[in-house]
Amino acid sequence: MAEKARLAVDIGGTFTDLCLEWNGKRTSTKVLTTPRAPEEGVLTGLDEIVKLSGAKAGDLGIIIHGTTLATNAIIERKGAKTALIVTEGFRDSIEIAFEHRFEQYDIFMVKPSPLVPRDLRFGVPERMDGRGNVLVPLDENAVKALAPRLEAAGIEAIAIGYMHAYLDGTHERRTRDILAEMLPGVSITLSSEVSPEIREYERWSTAVANAYVQPVMDRYLGRLDAALRQRGVECPLFLITSGGGLAALETARKFPIRLVESGPAGGAILAAALARQCGLDKVLSFDMGGTTAKICLIDNGEPQHSRTFEVARQYRFLKGSGLPLRIPVIEMVEIGAGGGSIAHVDSLSRINVGPESAGAEPGPASYGRGGTEPTVTDADVVLGRIDPGYFAGGSIKLLPEQAGTAIDKAVGSPLQLKRLDAAFGVSEIVEENMANAARVHAVERGKELQDRTMIAFGGAAPIHAARLAEKLGISRVMVPSGAGVGSAVGFLMAPVAYEVVRSRYVQLDADKFDPAFVNRLFAEMRAEAEAVVKAGAPTARLAATRTADMRYRGQGHEITVNLPDGDFTAASAASLVKLYEEGYAATFGRTIPGLSVEIMNWTLRLAAEQPPMPKAPPQPKDIPAKARGRRAVYDPADQDMKDVPVYHRADLQIGSHIPGPAIIAEDETTTIVPKSFAARLSPIGAILLEKVQ
Repeated sequence: MAEKARLAVDIGGTFTDLCLEWNGKRTSTKVLTTPRAPEEGVLTGLDEIVKLSGAKAGDLGIIIHGTTLATNAIIERKGAKTALIVTEGFRDSIEIAFEHRFEQYDIFMVKPSPLVPRDLRFGVPERMDGRGNVLVPLDENAVKALAPRLEAAGIEAIAIGYMHAYLDGTHERRTRDILAEMLPGVSITLSSEVSPEIREYERWSTAVANAYVQPVMDRYLGRLDAALRQRGVECPLFLITSGGGLAALETARKFPIRLVESGPAGGAILAAALARQCGLDKVLSFDMGGTTAKICLIDNGEPQHSRTFEVARQYRFLKGSGLPLRIPVIEMVEIGAGGGSIAHVDSLSRINVGPESAGAEPGPASYGRGGTEPTVTDADVVLGRIDPGYFAGGSIKLLPEQAGTAIDKAVGSPLQLKRLDAAFGVSEIVEENMANAARVHAVERGKELQDRTMIAFGGAAPIHAARLAEKLGISRVMVPSGAGVGSAVGFLMAPVAYEVVRSRYVQLDADKFDPAFVNRLFAEMRAEAEAVVKAGAPTARLAATRTADMRYRGQGHEITVNLPDGDFTAASAASLVKLYEEGYAATFGRTIPGLSVEIMNWTLRLAAEQPPMPKAPPQPKDIPAKARGRRAVYDPADQDMKDVPVYHRADLQIGSHIPGPAIIAEDETTTIVPKSFAARLSPIGAILLEKVQ
């Protein structure tokens, strides 16, 4: 029986990347994203990659898809008209939020507006207490009375969030049943399903965001699925989640909020897999595409995970200035620093880059598609780092003079700089922005950067990786095979997985800990997760990871602690306290004697086991590489253009050695090797850039 092909599709703000594995061969391509109808770009890319690989639509065994559509709908406020129904007296909780100022000294600070305005937020008489007991029964007549008002307002989606519904969602489910019957076709999200966790503001914010994007994502995924079927594609379509797992199409359509960081998650999966394969304990993952740059710390082959995430930060990317979501997510920092990020000079005569992006429409000035503002890509063209005739494998012909004109007008003339100096200024600023983001991200987590290996991927990352590494004191950079479509490659490595969380208060005092309750809780959570994972991987062996959010009694917030496998017993209370104190000491440098410990949240992640990647062989002796030609590239030290050799990645063999300065070109990206680095092709096909002492 012939092997089925596996296709990954990653929709970014500028490019849609595709990667296909079939019969031991990997084929990849990039096409421009079509923001108004994203499925058109996917279909264009599908036609292109099928042609390149020789496969047919019927040869596809699985499609794995990641998209920024849900994120963009929230950022651009282009989601569905949404209403929020809450417990009577709490309709303003979602606007009161945390009652703190994320920028203490700015008297003009503007808080992010809720996705649901006040006139579309409604209170219903009902109430449960913190133990799940009904204090006020649900007023069904009040729910029915809302239906005509919602219909008259043209509501497309409804979020329902009641107090303490994370313990018992009966009232939320009954409200949904009533409204679904009276308002057919309206999308309804329950907070007890999308985020069954304590703290109503984050739970309701997550439910509202899910409701807000659900009609948009449902329509898009429906159109894409139908279009694929029309092209003869019969294989299942999976979506990559922000937590790095695969979700079936129906799960993604029900909980699209879990897709908000799906593209970046693929890149982190790729970097983690390479770290394990090459035995790298400490890695900095650097993903720079057309719109954003993503930086992730990976230790011992695993990226850091979190259940908190902010989307659409509005105030200089400050924490607290966005909308909080409680979803499983791979922890990373994302900034508006991509190839399409727009450069300008501010009122203080400083060059600023991003977060605004030219995207795919109209794109950078050098694209010749109507864009007039200079971008990082335009600066790289002026500096000779990008070959105008070989961009995206030659599918997009760039116009160097238009890039130069845009740089001159927006940066050179205001600062009285020559074109090369202005372009270099743009490049330096975007690299310093990324370096600062990496430093802050590491400091906030108590991590060091200097002894890490940087793994760089994405269309723009290999161009800027070596200079960024110099700024961060990193001496080793890896550019993997298929780096230009790195996130799509990572999709192919992702397991079918699902994460379940429950807020259940448990004290760890020896006389109060109930192991039977905890064992039943995890059994219920596993059954829920298994139903989802088995639908996508019916024969796979499943691996479970369990964590708990724990705190000292009297504290307001928790730290996450990994839990051991197996059933809990009465003796487990002491071991759980010990695990917590070890985690607390690692985070804060001390423990607090004499305080009891309690657990607020329990989490279980169930994933289909993946076959281990083979370990990388040792690096062979150096072999001199042969250049195809030479090209003028800007030299920062001499502040002038210098001819350097140009190598093509397809010409290199394992062990090929390239001293800097040099350029290594390939279809989806270009690797810049400065004179302070030397490059080698590793046994796994990755380019290794190492600092020359």
